[in-house]
Amino acid sequence: MARKKIGLIGAGNIGGELANQIMQKQLGDAVLVDIPAKEGVAKGKALDIMQNSALYGGDASVIGTSNWEDVAGADVIIVTAGIPRKPGQSRDDLVGVNVGIIRTVADNAKKYCPNAFAIIVANPLDAMVFEFHRRTGFDKSKVAGMAGMLDSARFQYFLADAANVSVKDVRTMVLGGHGDQMVPISSMCTINAVPASQMVPADKMEAIIKRVRGGGGEIVKLMGTSAFYAPATAAIQMAESYLYDQKRLMACAGYLTGEYGYKDMFMGVPMVIGAGGVEKILEVPLTADETTGLKASAEAVMTVVDIVKKTA
Repeated sequence: MARKKIGLIGAGNIGGELANQIMQKQLGDAVLVDIPAKEGVAKGKALDIMQNSALYGGDASVIGTSNWEDVAGADVIIVTAGIPRKPGQSRDDLVGVNVGIIRTVADNAKKYCPNAFAIIVANPLDAMVFEFHRRTGFDKSKVAGMAGMLDSARFQYFLADAANVSVKDVRTMVLGGHGDQMVPISSMCTINAVPASQMVPADKMEAIIKRVRGGGGEIVKLMGTSAFYAPATAAIQMAESYLYDQKRLMACAGYLTGEYGYKDMFMGVPMVIGAGGVEKILEVPLTADETTGLKASAEAVMTVVDIVKKTA
């Protein structure tokens, strides 16, 4: 069986880590593509990763390029192209520049890999995945945004640390937009099926939720740029679930057609990803506060989407 082909759009920090993980996992042959001015970066990272793969005996390949023809026929594309956040910026501050980039990416994706499952990572996430879907016309089952997976991982880590338990036993979920008004669903958090509320007091849980919402900004403040290890791993897990038909239940930005009372927008919701792409979106019970929070988050998402629509 031929190896799968995975297009990585953007050769920055996340793109490079994606390529590295794809080689380590031998998920398929990767194409790391960037603009002509950054082609050397893409080629250099690809060469470094291939030399590294020789040390562990990987047979899959990664190439760097600025030519979209090299991405043609990709089974999966993961879009990270765009400017990262700087200290003091919110994700929404990036919309003016990144909307133009996502449109160029969408036009090329439609031309060269119309059958790919597209995972969008670029910020502001919910607006960028909306515009990619609108611009390409891809079926809603073939487009998803990586957001809740990363936010849920941050929630999982903070909660495990607070409860002094193994992170492997903690289950968390973060819904809503990938911004400061995201909604960590504390009512459904468990530690090996035990409600997390039995091990973490309410005041500590509130502090954790606040930290989750500012989790990306905390890293930007420390490093001067956006996170890349965890975002890459989250996107890889989405790709694996699609390529291997794992049917994992994940919190990702999906296209809503009435779920949770919202439609014609992308927002973080629980979804099953399998060989059919986004195969199912689940509606889970929320508390009154969580429902209110989701409404505020949806409104924040639509504010940015409206900006994007006005520039179309």
